[in-house]
Amino acid sequence: MKTLERTRKSLINTVTMSSSSAIATVTTTVFEAGKYTTVLQKVESRTTCCTAKTSPPLPVPPPKPLLIVMPCEAGEFPLLVFLHGYLLYNSFYSQLLQHIASHGFIVIAPQLYLVAGQDSSDEIKSVAATTNWLSEGLHHLLPPHVKPNLSKLGLAGHSRGGKTAFALALEKAAATLKFSALIGVDPVDGMDKGKQTPPPVLTYVPHSFDLDMAIMVIGSGLGELKKNPLFPPCAPEGVNHKDFFKECKGPASYFVVKDYGHLDMLDDDTEGIRGKTTYCLCKNGKSREPMRKFIGGVVVAFMKAYLGGDSSDLMAIKGGQTGPVELQTVEYIL
Repeated sequence: MKTLERTRKSLINTVTMSSSSAIATVTTTVFEAGKYTTVLQKVESRTTCCTAKTSPPLPVPPPKPLLIVMPCEAGEFPLLVFLHGYLLYNSFYSQLLQHIASHGFIVIAPQLYLVAGQDSSDEIKSVAATTNWLSEGLHHLLPPHVKPNLSKLGLAGHSRGGKTAFALALEKAAATLKFSALIGVDPVDGMDKGKQTPPPVLTYVPHSFDLDMAIMVIGSGLGELKKNPLFPPCAPEGVNHKDFFKECKGPASYFVVKDYGHLDMLDDDTEGIRGKTTYCLCKNGKSREPMRKFIGGVVVAFMKAYLGGDSSDLMAIKGGQTGPVELQTVEYIL
């Protein structure tokens, strides 16, 4: 809470200064890989990281298979729980999660399901169970020199995973650990207004999300456009990023990336039938790398601001340092 208030005051002070002199001299490197070497650990395959061993069997196994991305170097690091989109694999986000981890974060990405219906209640409960497991089970999966700071915890999700993240933050399931930052990456709450998937998150009441944490919503400029007449848009109007941000209270940040689509933050090579369909169902930008770098960078900047008290990178982005992409919308509520 103290970090949140310090960051809010820092942002207010910066905004009230002459914006050209306060921001123009600030540059950011968050869109490039950070200083840490990263490693991916798939818990279900019992792989190892550095000196960590997952054999013999874990004394406290996680409730869901996990992809853990972490720095190899020694240190104590904040955590980000990241939730995949509808019918996607957590491994499809490997490049994005490595980018975030390279700046000094441990990222936990559960595989919430392989097949799912419209109702997301079970996955909300699964995220709560995974969050509750962190305090008793995560240290068994990390090398001794990599320490998780459970008091600095962020929650993020893409597409349906974004809806799930907001649902958990709104206490639609009980989590014992407290999140300090919430990120929706092109979140989607159903097929259309009036066709929300259960449990609905959007209320269509402005600033109705009563959350004691900082929020960031990232939208795709092409997400609400159809790829072709046979398929609906992947992030339809009425249930997408615009509607989520309208219900946010401050501190909240909102970025919409021009000329990129709903799945453009995934890995370049997404294998299998599901991986191939990610190039077919949604209207896409020219390539995935720019969108992926921007989302990785702005997530790092946001986490540094609200978990670490350093808002310089976030203010640089708000002031026009947008790296590899052009933004069509930048808004924030202090």
